[in-house]
Amino acid sequence: MLLYVTLGSTDLVRSKRFYDAALAVLGLQCRVSKDDEIGYGADGDGRCRLWLLTPVNGEPQTVGNGSMIALDAQSRAAVDAFYQAALAQGGTDEGAPGLRPYHAHFYACYVRDPDGNKLSAVCETPE
Repeated sequence: MLLYVTLGSTDLVRSKRFYDAALAVLGLQCRVSKDDEIGYGADGDGRCRLWLLTPVNGEPQTVGNGSMIALDAQSRAAVDAFYQAALAQGGTDEGAPGLRPYHAHFYACYVRDPDGNKLSAVCETPE
């Protein structure tokens, strides 16, 4: 359904450090790195599906109220690793890894990146 997602950044160098570490544990890597944008994708996918950029209108980056990106994790251990990597790179806790009430196997964590964008890593498979 979604082709790609874009998030604003006030500091792409800082964002790259954060996302390189946090997304690597989910099997995603930086594929494009320019002065005004960075893009991440998975092996075997020809596209970058997550982009970080300085806002093209020249205005400061802001956080969307109620916005969040949920990233697919292949295991609960990957959710845990994403959470730890995000916090180690300046992210903030919005909910430690654990089961959530959405269904019996919904294991997720919630963090904010250094710009305040909310992210979640989710594993929906039984342990």
